[in-house]
Amino acid sequence: MAKLTVKELEALREADHGKKLREDGGLIGTVRAGTGGVSVYFDWRYRFEGKVKQIAVGAWPKLNIAAIRAERDRLRVEVESGSDPAERRKAERLKAKADQLEAVAEQEQRITELAAQQARLSVRDLFERWASVDLIRRRDGGKEIRRMFEKDVLPLVGAIAVEDVRKGHITGVTDALLARGVPRMAKLIFSLMRQMFRFAVDRDVIEGDPTAAIRKAKIGGKDVERDRVLSEDEIRQLAAQAPLAGLMPTTEAAIWVALSTCCRIGELLAARWEHIDLAQGTWWIPPEVAKNGKAHTVYLSDFTKQQFQRVKDLNSAAPWCYPNRSSTDSVCEKTVTKQLGDRQRQGKAPMSGRAKADYTDKLVLPGGRWTPHDLRRTGATLMVALGVLPEVAERCLNHTEENKVKRIYQRHSYEAEMRQAWSLLGERLDLLTRTDAGNVVTLRRA
Repeated sequence: MAKLTVKELEALREADHGKKLREDGGLIGTVRAGTGGVSVYFDWRYRFEGKVKQIAVGAWPKLNIAAIRAERDRLRVEVESGSDPAERRKAERLKAKADQLEAVAEQEQRITELAAQQARLSVRDLFERWASVDLIRRRDGGKEIRRMFEKDVLPLVGAIAVEDVRKGHITGVTDALLARGVPRMAKLIFSLMRQMFRFAVDRDVIEGDPTAAIRKAKIGGKDVERDRVLSEDEIRQLAAQAPLAGLMPTTEAAIWVALSTCCRIGELLAARWEHIDLAQGTWWIPPEVAKNGKAHTVYLSDFTKQQFQRVKDLNSAAPWCYPNRSSTDSVCEKTVTKQLGDRQRQGKAPMSGRAKADYTDKLVLPGGRWTPHDLRRTGATLMVALGVLPEVAERCLNHTEENKVKRIYQRHSYEAEMRQAWSLLGERLDLLTRTDAGNVVTLRRA
């Protein structure tokens, strides 16, 4: 058998597929014809320990024939030295496969570890998930709750894995608030943490709620339901004191709008001019603004329209009745509450950056501390004292009817009755807030 030449190899055609080529020195080539052209795969046949064996030495034209012969000669030296190249290659392939399997196993273990780490959500991670699913749907997009958590919860427990949270971690948060002298805030934040952990239970993030074993009543004592109602004498006094309290004019107007409409202060501060028609005397509160998610129409008395006009004269350039400083959104719903509270700090130092010392007692009334929500209660109470049916007053408050049968079958809108109720309340407040209000006779409820 002579040596194969390049010309012989280049002369091969598809018809030669499967043909065997032989050359001195044990080279055997097999012709393969494919889409890429004709190739010849060479093996070297040799004898080792009395057995005939065969091993691949390269393919033409990927390797030239000289390189293929060189590989054969290198393997021949290996055989002559007592080593079987076929067994060596087999061992190398097995080692490479083992290394590959080991690498895959290491990668799978790493993936498992990463999955376990991801599964161990921290409290901060849980809060972000809760915020993106639940809080985002709340009226302010969860901004106020985020502020509270960033201040009083996450600095203490944010880095802890959710599944590692225990009763002591929860009480650690509430105890810090109680030590600060804010028991109502402690209760509120506890309720919010309970909502968050129940959210986690519902989604199988954790099996049990760590707040479940804690009684809310044990945090800061038992809740006392507020029943503060301003008397007519106090309303007269408030009308006299408010202009001297250093309030923003829009805040002063907010007092009277809240009192004359029985609205929630958050609903007023989020109101937009597009929903207020002073000519028609209506204010539509959309469901995304209403606390109970139920749209509500307020029929404005002349007294209320005057207050809204005061606000509009100052804030008509923005879409909101009460815009923030940059006019990018409405103000925080705590804005008015803080301003009123700052002016009821009789005997206490003014809070830093808030109302000046000259104003800290300007809104103090004989009946004790009052809040914007007490104005809502006061307005409804005045309505009933003026002869408005309690059921109509409840409608003006936009309360949801608790009786399911009434909700389903009693569909009367009470529009006329509600208009009259707000009108009566506005007329009474107009009398009480006049400079000659001292001549107004105080209503007494039977």
